[in-house]
Amino acid sequence: MSRILIVEDEESFSDPLSYLLGREGFDVQVVDNGNDAVSEFGRRGADLVLLDLMLPGQSGTEVCRQLRQRSDVPIIMLTALDGEIDKVVGLELGADDYVTKPYSSRELLARIRAVLRRRKDGGELSGPSVEAGPVRMDLDRHVVSVNGADVPLPLKEFELLEMLLRNSGRVMTRGQLIERVWGADYVGDTKTLDVHVKRLRGKIEPDPSLPRHLVTVRGLGYKFEA
Repeated sequence: MSRILIVEDEESFSDPLSYLLGREGFDVQVVDNGNDAVSEFGRRGADLVLLDLMLPGQSGTEVCRQLRQRSDVPIIMLTALDGEIDKVVGLELGADDYVTKPYSSRELLARIRAVLRRRKDGGELSGPSVEAGPVRMDLDRHVVSVNGADVPLPLKEFELLEMLLRNSGRVMTRGQLIERVWGADYVGDTKTLDVHVKRLRGKIEPDPSLPRHLVTVRGLGYKFEA
């Protein structure tokens, strides 16, 4: 049974969400502030975190930052703020996805199941390792090394990098990457892809402002150059 930690201070959202997920067979824990979220995750962990952006105590962005420092647990941000900047900030801090309130139960469940399924399967096309240029990925251990030094990556960055490395030298269109990493049923902002590419460059490129490996192919998408 997958364990989901809900971090939400509004009972009008957390109560029906907890009931919905419990009915669907998930083990659910609810906390209503950022401080308790970090403490609860430290005590019992989780397979996925649903994290509200606006929280008392520590903000959702700060909780996301702290969780990402210690774990690659999938994080889906819940926000009533529909501004692009809020979504981008959450993604840059390491969130895997976001859902804007009010959200449909069907959409949220689909996203949760898709993330957990990919997590369990280890990604579509998994093998023991993938290597190109200075980057090596140990798929069994979920470890990435760049020039021999380990680099921690959250789930979505790991899956995106794996897809690019497996197709090293080939252009992957934006549509291909979004479908393979986020799923064919993904309905969010396509800027999610650009944010994750930017974060990957910051971790694998000697100079992220002048990428040599993860390059943009204007009008098409991205490719990994060894």
